Amino acid sequence: MTSLDSDQKVLGHPNVQRVRAALTEAGATSAAEGVVVLPDSAPTAAAAAEQLGCEVGAIANSLIFDCDGAPLLVLTSGAHRADVAVLARAAGAATVGRADPTFVRTHTGQPIGGVAPVGHPAPVRTLVDVWLAEHDEIWAAAGHPHSVFPTTFDELVRVTGGTPVDVTA
Repeated sequence: MTSLDSDQKVLGHPNVQRVRAALTEAGATSAAEGVVVLPDSAPTAAAAAEQLGCEVGAIANSLIFDCDGAPLLVLTSGAHRADVAVLARAAGAATVGRADPTFVRTHTGQPIGGVAPVGHPAPVRTLVDVWLAEHDEIWAAAGHPHSVFPTTFDELVRVTGGTPVDVTA
């Protein structure tokens, strides 16, 4: 399979198509049209940043947490780790913990490593790390481990309906 064939396969993947449709519907057409196929999967922010040639802090990690039994999406800068106590306070929750792959797939329809901020079967409550605002352009997963899209902090908050929060302790 050629690289072009591989790129078309990723861009045509149903998850990527749902993400692009959700971005377009939210008025983020340039983000939807800007989906990039990475040559390798990007299981970490560092891996994505290396492939994109950007700072690791400009990568918006999409982390799903179990928040009192409901999904909580936290979009955090790749340069930071989210503190679950901070997340619990911000969400007004008794307990917040990392979700397992089944929980993630059930609530997002997407695999760990490719979870996008949008394009889920139902809206997911979202917190957006304020540290992402330090970057003019940030990159988020587009529903597949080999796909990302460019956006801005303000656009990310708007399209997700997210709440800006400092997710670090």
